[in-house]
Amino acid sequence: MRSTLSAPPTDNVTRGKPLLAAVLLPHERPVRLAGADASVLAFPDQRSVSRAAEARLAEAVGLAASIGLTIVHSAAFPLRTRRPSTLLGEGQVEMAHQAIEEHQIGVVVVDAALSPVQQRNLERAWGCKVIDRTGLILEIFGERARTREGSLQVELAHLSYQRTRLVRSWTHLERQRGGFGFLGGPGESQIEIDRRLIDERIVKLKKELEQVRRTRGLHRAARTRVPFPVVALVGYTNAGKSTLFNALTGAGVYAQDQLFATLDPTMRAIKLPNGRTVILSDTVGFISDLPTQLIEAFRATLEEVAAADIILHVRDVAHPDTSSQRADVLGVLEELASGDDPTLDPDWAGRTIEVLNKADLLGGAADVPGTDGSAIAVSALTGEGLDTLRSALDARLASRMVTVEYALPPADGARIAWLYQHGEVLSREDGDDIIRMTVRLAPADQARFEQG
Repeated sequence: MRSTLSAPPTDNVTRGKPLLAAVLLPHERPVRLAGADASVLAFPDQRSVSRAAEARLAEAVGLAASIGLTIVHSAAFPLRTRRPSTLLGEGQVEMAHQAIEEHQIGVVVVDAALSPVQQRNLERAWGCKVIDRTGLILEIFGERARTREGSLQVELAHLSYQRTRLVRSWTHLERQRGGFGFLGGPGESQIEIDRRLIDERIVKLKKELEQVRRTRGLHRAARTRVPFPVVALVGYTNAGKSTLFNALTGAGVYAQDQLFATLDPTMRAIKLPNGRTVILSDTVGFISDLPTQLIEAFRATLEEVAAADIILHVRDVAHPDTSSQRADVLGVLEELASGDDPTLDPDWAGRTIEVLNKADLLGGAADVPGTDGSAIAVSALTGEGLDTLRSALDARLASRMVTVEYALPPADGARIAWLYQHGEVLSREDGDDIIRMTVRLAPADQARFEQG
């Protein structure tokens, strides 16, 4: 008897030897507006406005290659209409079939969201495995997750996606048991068994992730008692966040020219120019059209961003599609700040600093456009601009602080040391009976010091 929890069509794509693969990008064809705006081109799909087809195709090829697929064919197909049965037109399906047979391709990645019926029909037409963008990203995340938390999040996202594949496309699922009429009803079909088992597993995973959420909350509470400001790195995947993290901290976090090189968050303490200690947090990279299942599953991880005092939005300024990547990241952050249970607070943008990374590819920080004071150009690879970034962190943290004066007895060495550790001592006058100090502190630290 086969397992009741069957593997979905997207499972185990890259297990075993590498597969020859094709990457296909369906994209909306521009249409000419009628009337006075007849000279203006518009796009039915707004995403095609912000993301050129060539850049999107190159990104999809990079995603597929990052899990060991050997890409032997890629193509972009403009769509006149979206066909419910195959998404692509009949002629496009046949063109792709010819290339698949010519190159003996074993898996086709369609960089779009496919319905279960579209996926099944394309697999029948092409005679090979077909996965869509969501399935590909889930495959990457499943391969890259290293920690227990990351594995739980990926499995939850995968099962949420798998559950949608149990509709109409799984034609082998037939009735397993049950009677007729008043004795047992119509029975429980295999598809219902699979759905029920998936639902049970999802409930269990959500409970385990809730425990992870509580544990993270305890860790954040412990850091608050220390406390050190938290600076979180966010940005599009492959923008250089991990390289920047290593450059600022001296850590050895895995960093490669690869999409989603790291998934699990990493935290390290660093010293700023004025001696203040902050905690730097490296988080998962974002991507355009990030599957809803992943946004939901990774809310626990992204809570590190919500708890951050400063958010560093790291951009690959040398990428030809850098503006669209910026919009994608901001879109995900906006989504996290909206809804009934928002992860981010509404004023997250006010504590964000934009970091234009990879300035070395444009000739240096001085040659990077858009550095008008609100953005900082750096090269994590060469180190250019990192001192400016550290000073900007200092200034941003200092702007949120208050300046207070204290008169302490010389014998109160513990409290004097605490002020040096948690604040910025601007001046100190030592007398025989009293020490007068002018200190810049965060409001929370001021309250903590005066209450203690």
